[in-house]
Amino acid sequence: MTRVLSGIQPSGSLHLGNYFGMMKKMIEHQENAELFCFIANYHAMTSLLDGKALARGTLEAAANFLALGLDPEKSIFWVQSDVIEVQELTWVLSNFTPVGLLERCHSYKDKVAKGIAANHGLFAYPVLMSADILMFQSEIVPVGKDQKQHVEVTRDIAIKFNNEYGEVFTLPEPQIDENVATVPGLDGQKMSKSYGNTIDLFLDEKALRKQIMRIVTDATPVEDPKDPEKCNVFNIYRLFLDKDGEEALRRRYLAGGTGYGEVKQELFETVRDFFAPFAEKRQELLADSDGLRKTLAMGAEKARCIAARTMRKVRKKVGLAY
Repeated sequence: MTRVLSGIQPSGSLHLGNYFGMMKKMIEHQENAELFCFIANYHAMTSLLDGKALARGTLEAAANFLALGLDPEKSIFWVQSDVIEVQELTWVLSNFTPVGLLERCHSYKDKVAKGIAANHGLFAYPVLMSADILMFQSEIVPVGKDQKQHVEVTRDIAIKFNNEYGEVFTLPEPQIDENVATVPGLDGQKMSKSYGNTIDLFLDEKALRKQIMRIVTDATPVEDPKDPEKCNVFNIYRLFLDKDGEEALRRRYLAGGTGYGEVKQELFETVRDFFAPFAEKRQELLADSDGLRKTLAMGAEKARCIAARTMRKVRKKVGLAY
């Protein structure tokens, strides 16, 4: 079976971009692939240094995944920091990573431009991501369009290592669903916690409605036709619609007579109703934190068995085993 890997940071609330950009596809993969899924708490430290918040967020992220349908019996599901081999591999790979390669990474430059403090963790983020991917000989990595470059960096590093020591690492391929490659946020930019433009999944009704009503729209009068492709509300709403539903909404926009407030209310009700059963399951999981930790520990044990095989080969090749 094809081996598929991806992870999600536990730094803050889960939002629609996380779900449609990665989580939904990952959960679907457990039915037709060998799925490796992890909570990237090392990565989260580039933007979250509050230890208590990170620990709490890690358990919440685990509950989110499990509530949304991830089955730990059908996949390997763990917390990044519970597989300590990933840090050793990160250091080894750092010695095969040109500085210029990291300097060209768009994500780093974009985050710094947005005012996020530049530090080594943020700069070297793609090397840690490469270690996550290569450790488990991953073949497919589902990512958003903004993360495609990081998978390409992973391939570059793996090729340099393999050229030096032989075929040690599998070269991964990014998998991008062009329909949801970049989920738009409230302002039309990519939905991101860093940009503060998210629609969160497990809010109470009042807070969820408030977020959705903040979606930026233009000043076109209610009675006038509107361009759906340029509307942030439409581009978020279409994520929940089948082909017929999307076409029906498109016709309403083009015909005029439909106000943005009306569509926002419909979107609010759709998001609320879609995630309501998942929210109930999530609360049950969070109420049993010991059970959550047990599930994660079992996943980490399985992941470390595979990581150990990779690292035995790597240590031997680079001379760390003597």
